[in-house]
Amino acid sequence: MTIPVPVPVLDHVVINVADRLDEASALYRRLGFQLSERGHHTLGSSNHLAIFGENYLELLGYESGRGEQRKDLWQAPLGLTGLVWKTEDAEREFLHLQRQDLDGDAPALFHRPVTLPNGEASEAHFRTVRLRPALIPNGRSFFCQHDTPHAVWQSAWQSHPNGVRNISEFVIVAQDPALSAQVYSHLFGADRILACQDGAFVLKAGEARVRFASAAYAHARFGSLPEDYDGSARMSALSFRSDDLAKVKASLLLGDIPFREEQDAIIVAAEQGFNVALRFHL
Repeated sequence: MTIPVPVPVLDHVVINVADRLDEASALYRRLGFQLSERGHHTLGSSNHLAIFGENYLELLGYESGRGEQRKDLWQAPLGLTGLVWKTEDAEREFLHLQRQDLDGDAPALFHRPVTLPNGEASEAHFRTVRLRPALIPNGRSFFCQHDTPHAVWQSAWQSHPNGVRNISEFVIVAQDPALSAQVYSHLFGADRILACQDGAFVLKAGEARVRFASAAYAHARFGSLPEDYDGSARMSALSFRSDDLAKVKASLLLGDIPFREEQDAIIVAAEQGFNVALRFHL
């Protein structure tokens, strides 16, 4: 049987907030994001989502008394820990991962209740298949099949005070960016990984770019790294495309969030983004 090589498209990113869901959701609302009501997965975790055009951001944590469920997730650092790819067939991706010697566990099925904007009760159902955990330091990378996309991508949820339309960049900082990119070269094909003059490597993923770069690059572009960065490969920063930087600035001023203005971007340091550096641009 021929198993096609998947095409990389960013589905969503995961920020691990552990037992600090209230704090993290309040912060991201102050950053100008519209967040979903708190959702509760059948696996025991809880979340808030910021839904964009093609992708979305997930604040993932747990409520009191549920820390023992999905315990492996909470052992990751606080901050950006999930790089998630779109798929229409999780079982097919699992076969591809096996063929490439990248496989972790077999596909998992789970769901969470959702109240749609019109008040209708629904459920969001997913199938996920994860790359082998040992291959992804300080986080996870997996494919997500949405069996009920209407329960995630509702137009009423895609309008944000800061004008963000999509995640445009996902940054992995590493002492050896080429080595960090290697797993995704095996996953999607070497021709998908582009070398840059600054020593970084870039993988186009739909509306987003996944960038594997040095700490020096991250400091130059984002001004900061996660406060607990220890030199090991780390998911560390996000860029967002907004339709109006004036909306971003107004949201940050209203939310009392410190920021730095550049000619074509607004930067929020990692310490102000729940251990994730944030960059907003047109």
